Amino acid sequence: MADPYIRTALPDDEEELALLDRVTWSTLHAVTPEPQPPYPPYFDERHTPDQFLVAELDRRIVGYVRLARPTLLAANTHVLQIQGLAVTEEVRGRGVGRILIRAAVEEARRRGARRLTLRVLGHNTPARKLYEAEGFAVEGVLPEEFLLDGRYVDDVLMGRTV
Repeated sequence: MADPYIRTALPDDEEELALLDRVTWSTLHAVTPEPQPPYPPYFDERHTPDQFLVAELDRRIVGYVRLARPTLLAANTHVLQIQGLAVTEEVRGRGVGRILIRAAVEEARRRGARRLTLRVLGHNTPARKLYEAEGFAVEGVLPEEFLLDGRYVDDVLMGRTV
């Protein structure tokens, strides 16, 4: 498999990104209920195309990473946060997630960030291993923060310098 082309999302990508989110939804990584019709707009005032880097193969989006500010505080503008990562089942395990994480680090650097953070569910071992391999370290844990499928799950904060 050739490496995917990484680019910033466009408004026209809305439907494809929304579908990707729906087909990859799982309590392994989602704390919100499974999406049900009617689906709200994917892009809104808090989720804009410029926050998304997409991985494209053969003119199809096969993954994305969302990079946004964790707060609107002026004292926090040096930090960006990964607020979503998804890869289609067909390319999972082929390095697309790793390529997206590396692209997010480069984009954070390009935007002048000093730190990049993320939150990941404690039971999401594949994601945690990927983030650790890409230089993220656990910086905090909120024990049993979420109740998912009848189980209490930790919320893990990870971060790294860019």
